[in-house]
Amino acid sequence: MGRITGAYIFPHPPIIVPEVGKGEEADASKTINAAIKASKEIKIQKPSTIIVTTPHALLFEDYIHISDDKVLKGSFKKFGRADVELTFENNVNLVEDIISYAADEGIQAGGVDRATVSRYGIENELDWGALVPLYYILKEYHQFKIIHVSISYLSLKDLYRFGMCIKKAVEASDENVVFIASGDLSHKLFYEGPYGYSEQGKLFDELIVKSIRENDVKALLDIDDAFCESAGQCGLRSFVIMYGALDGYDISPEVYSYEAPFGIGYCIAKIGVSTDNKSERVPNKRGEDICKYEDEYVALAQKSLESFVKFGKLIEIPADIPQEMKMRRAGAFVSIKKNGELRGCIGTIAPSRENVASEIIHNAVSSGTSDPRFFPVEANELGSLVYSVDVLMKPEPIESIEELDVLKYGVIVRSGRRSGLLLPNLEGVNTPEEQVGIALQKAGIYKNEKYSLERFEVIRHESCRR
Repeated sequence: MGRITGAYIFPHPPIIVPEVGKGEEADASKTINAAIKASKEIKIQKPSTIIVTTPHALLFEDYIHISDDKVLKGSFKKFGRADVELTFENNVNLVEDIISYAADEGIQAGGVDRATVSRYGIENELDWGALVPLYYILKEYHQFKIIHVSISYLSLKDLYRFGMCIKKAVEASDENVVFIASGDLSHKLFYEGPYGYSEQGKLFDELIVKSIRENDVKALLDIDDAFCESAGQCGLRSFVIMYGALDGYDISPEVYSYEAPFGIGYCIAKIGVSTDNKSERVPNKRGEDICKYEDEYVALAQKSLESFVKFGKLIEIPADIPQEMKMRRAGAFVSIKKNGELRGCIGTIAPSRENVASEIIHNAVSSGTSDPRFFPVEANELGSLVYSVDVLMKPEPIESIEELDVLKYGVIVRSGRRSGLLLPNLEGVNTPEEQVGIALQKAGIYKNEKYSLERFEVIRHESCRR
């Protein structure tokens, strides 16, 4: 079973290639240093294939171009260095699978025949959006094929869905894949820059960098076309495809650099992917033959999300649920998994509604439709989802990290108005230090800041379909 082992957001100014920049690349030293750092990490991952999405290849309104030649090559001849040429083997088998999965979703994708290329004088070569990041990667590592994907003017939602098709194709293969989302940010940051100035440029770049840091994919999907146009952006659609390909993975972002030395925003970021091996997990099935009696808490969460996705409205509290769910008030978290990987998790630390049943109803819907790390659940996914519900006991303050036990206690960190919570007994969280570190990251609190700690216990209700 294949897997995407890492992803990177990468700008593509040709000037950072020394043969092109001829010394001027020194003004983008932060970007160059981050590119070298990312390339060294990719060498360690040893991908068999690198998928690159780029905004500068063949671009169509409603068709996603994927280069389908066996050998892909390109040079920096547009920038005065035709002698700097890169050549790669194309992973044509994986390309065919991606095209097939996209077709299943009603998304048109594929290559362009040679007759069309000749008739319209199209250059069917690797563009600088792909060449710049690959130039730096080749300095460190060579043993990989590539896949070269263009953006299109499909909606952001459809591009995200296309990314999910890439994920399906990778996981059905034997490939170890690194994903490169190539794209600059705003082109309109300085009056003296090559594209002029727009006050929206800085706002756009701040939003993008913040969204990357916070895994707020929803914020990216909600950006409107007018804002993009005013900001003179470049890479958003490339980034959205990448996040679609990472849908459901446990990801951790790190922004390596941001600068705008030439009036154009350059950001390099790593989107780390959990190395937990889940390849042996069997996709969860649904049906009465699997589990005859589901836990009432879990069943309510499932019914709540399914009704909302299908009919667009919240359910009423069922009359036949246990009295304790109607009489008790408590915070509750609803977690959703798909094929063994997180698909959404949202909850409340303290009770915010009339009873725990209402907490579950609202939090199940939020978990499936409003978790900023994931695209909203669609109807065709409902049969693959598995739910769990954590009902929180009252938190108690503690003086030190030594009072934590990752199996027994969850943790809340607070500093001013900022707070972060992590549930107990989570896969991959093995020490109190890891638990607190993740909670601080979620809250946006630095480790060297002053913060308070609280611990709490939960009653966990899990599906018998896990």
